[in-house]
Amino acid sequence: MNRFVNTISARLSLRIPQRESLEILAQVTDEIELSKSDQHSLTQKLEKIKTLFPSVEDFEREFPSLCFALATGVGKTRLMGAFISYLHQAKGVNHFFVLAPNLTIYNKLIQDFTPNTPKYVFQGISTFANKPPFIITGENYEQSGMFLLDPELVKINIFNISKINSEVRGGNAPRIKRLSEYIGESYFNYLSGLPDLVLLMDESHRYRASAGVKALNELKPVLGIELTATPQVESGSKTIPFKNVIYSFPLHKAMEMGYVKEPAVATRENFDASNYSEDQLERLKLEDGIRVHEETKIELEVYARQNHKPIVKPFVLIVAQDTNHASDLMSIIQSEDFFEGRYKGKVITVHSNQRGEEKDETIQQLISLEDPTSDTEIVIHVNMLKEGWDVTNLYTIIPLRAANSKTLVEQSIGRGLRLPYGMRTGEMSVDRLTIIAHDRFQEIIDEANNPNSIIRAGVIIGRDVAQEQKISITIEPTIDVQVIQKVVSNIDKELGNNPDSSGDQITQKKIEVKQEIAKKTMETIRKYEYKANTRDLSTNDFKVQVVQEIQEAYQHQQLEMFEEPKEKIIEETVKQVLQLCEELTINIPRIIVQPTGDLTWGYKDFDLDVSKIHLQPVDENILIQHLRTHQRELLTNRKRSYTMERLEDYLVAALMDYDDISYDDHAELLYKLAGQLVTHLQSYLLKEEEVLNVLQYNQRLLADLIHSQMKEYYFEKATSYEVIVSKKFETLKSVNCSINKVDGSRNFREPVEDKLSIKSMVFNGFVKCLYQQQKFDSDSERRFAVICENDVNVLKWFKPSRNDLKIYYNHTHVYEPDFIVETNDKKYIVEVKKANELDDKIVQAKASAVVEWCNHATKFELENGGKEWAYLLIPHTDVKENMTITGLESKYRLSK
Repeated sequence: MNRFVNTISARLSLRIPQRESLEILAQVTDEIELSKSDQHSLTQKLEKIKTLFPSVEDFEREFPSLCFALATGVGKTRLMGAFISYLHQAKGVNHFFVLAPNLTIYNKLIQDFTPNTPKYVFQGISTFANKPPFIITGENYEQSGMFLLDPELVKINIFNISKINSEVRGGNAPRIKRLSEYIGESYFNYLSGLPDLVLLMDESHRYRASAGVKALNELKPVLGIELTATPQVESGSKTIPFKNVIYSFPLHKAMEMGYVKEPAVATRENFDASNYSEDQLERLKLEDGIRVHEETKIELEVYARQNHKPIVKPFVLIVAQDTNHASDLMSIIQSEDFFEGRYKGKVITVHSNQRGEEKDETIQQLISLEDPTSDTEIVIHVNMLKEGWDVTNLYTIIPLRAANSKTLVEQSIGRGLRLPYGMRTGEMSVDRLTIIAHDRFQEIIDEANNPNSIIRAGVIIGRDVAQEQKISITIEPTIDVQVIQKVVSNIDKELGNNPDSSGDQITQKKIEVKQEIAKKTMETIRKYEYKANTRDLSTNDFKVQVVQEIQEAYQHQQLEMFEEPKEKIIEETVKQVLQLCEELTINIPRIIVQPTGDLTWGYKDFDLDVSKIHLQPVDENILIQHLRTHQRELLTNRKRSYTMERLEDYLVAALMDYDDISYDDHAELLYKLAGQLVTHLQSYLLKEEEVLNVLQYNQRLLADLIHSQMKEYYFEKATSYEVIVSKKFETLKSVNCSINKVDGSRNFREPVEDKLSIKSMVFNGFVKCLYQQQKFDSDSERRFAVICENDVNVLKWFKPSRNDLKIYYNHTHVYEPDFIVETNDKKYIVEVKKANELDDKIVQAKASAVVEWCNHATKFELENGGKEWAYLLIPHTDVKENMTITGLESKYRLSK
């Protein structure tokens, strides 16, 4: 594979569709010359590409132009960064023109191409580290003349289509086409005269009108790259697909591979829309949408607290019919009779009639919606947010008076599919986008079940990704494999100068018999796990004991074919197996730290954070059905048939169900926290029955929220601690896991292009590892394995499974390290962590526990002829193949 493609894919952590798109661009640019095209050369270039990619029927422009059709949420902007990096590094291209279809996308692109911003597209590209590309925009191009003359500087022009497609007003040409004194020509003519201009068109379906095509043709780029999720244009009632699609990654693939949220549709159970007027139905959908929103908000907070993630603040998108309708909705939602005015000042409206400062302010509010401190919880829009608005915290869509179900499915859900944490979490509420559609529920379900819908198949044009298939595998410890291999190799040696006898029946029978003895020996040794000391393996007494048990269990007549005495055959085999057990096992002390005397534990006093709770009363059940998987959820009315004496009792009763909460010890704190939450509910729910409704309906959810905050204030303290250290023998066990069938098993030294898919791979080729194969959670772990294999001082290493090493870092959680390594003079517990997570309090809590464990393990081992233990906490940025364990220890060893 092209080395530039490999490097860029690794540096930018490209996903599978992004990497495959980059591979195609490399193929294309190797096949055709990046030069200005006349009609003859344009035809030749098209024929060459059609040979490789038959789906490309026509460029549809006066220059080579190819469309990459990637579903919303897959990462088109990052792919632009990969394309530019490749074309500059591999083909020497220095001039790029990135075209945006509207102001929202234009501002977003400028931000993403600016260094030191959260989504910077060149993060990790060393070529641009010291000298990043110069960004030229519609605001600064007239002042950029001095930079245009630097031949080595990469220039990226980012323009809104209106800047080059403006109509002549009052007889004056658009400013971009006027004469510039500095460069001696108009900026537009300067661009069209560049010999290596590459045009990248974001949301390219917006540039298919005749005026847009004419303006782009006049730029005369050497190559056009189109990016869109909808490679088609509407002409009347007809849908016309693009003829230049070279790669397609449709939405259903993005859903299957977990790149986006799962869309779901919601209504009320047993609902009949014909019983409601249009205004009544609209009000009902608004209220139910807010109920779903508030519950989602709590679920997101609970998930974030329990998993130590940033808290995501969701918002609601309401689709209005026109600007008058949007204005009416704004008045309803901000009125006092809509949830007591709770959402006043938390709603913004977006539509095409906005101009000047009003529009600029709205655009800024849209861009900042992901900020948890943003006040906006509801966005009302009128046909303005069809693409390019890539926030990750849209969770609820309320379409009102929408045109049809197909439009709802294909346009509305695209705005909310992006995931806040970049990947699925496994929590339904965090991974779901809900569409409130009481009156269109069945229509949307039917449309989603249509085999040609974007949920099922989508527009598949050109090269499509292969279906991933999972297979289960068992990873055997090296010792189990080596025992059998060793027995066979010893018999081969006994054959001496008669290698032809290796195939005869007697020799084959000898092999089978010795293999059987070896297996029985391993079974016998494993009986002594947690009973025998590891050092017992090398003693004669232990060997005699094992030999005796094997002889008693084995049928001696099977040994008649051997020349040696039967007892000697068994003794030699047992000796070989015991020796392998010593060689292929890392002796790990069993250390238990247990409190003695009085143990004090509990929760410190604190005030509950209730700022994100705005749950609403529930009257009827809300049914939510996932469009792709058909999975159903029910937001049920859980009203109790009984009432409790105090409102706080609902929460306290639920909290008492948690194993780590003692009512007798924590009653005062429980009622304080429950009281704070009840007081908060009473602050915005004016009727007592509404507060009771919310407590009854959300009892478990609210208890989860309180408990998740309580855990941050947990403490335990003992009068003293007793450390029990034992040296018990334990062989490694087989590990069962699943991998992608298409990946198979690959050599651990091979770089991985798609960093996100590494968890579904299994690696082989190790010499020092105590397992024949290993799985890794990150590419930095794979590189650390390379360090272990390269380091002459390393004897053996492995990735421990859940039960190999139990180190508690709090009262319930066990730390599972990444690696255990043994060198000539030490043993190490190693953790490879993202550099920006080293100071995380959970990471530090684990580190403290491991350092304590290593201190006790070292003391015990040195007293018994063993080795020192050390803990290394290594940032992923310093896991490089030129490092050694000693070198890493000098920088990253933690000690008390």
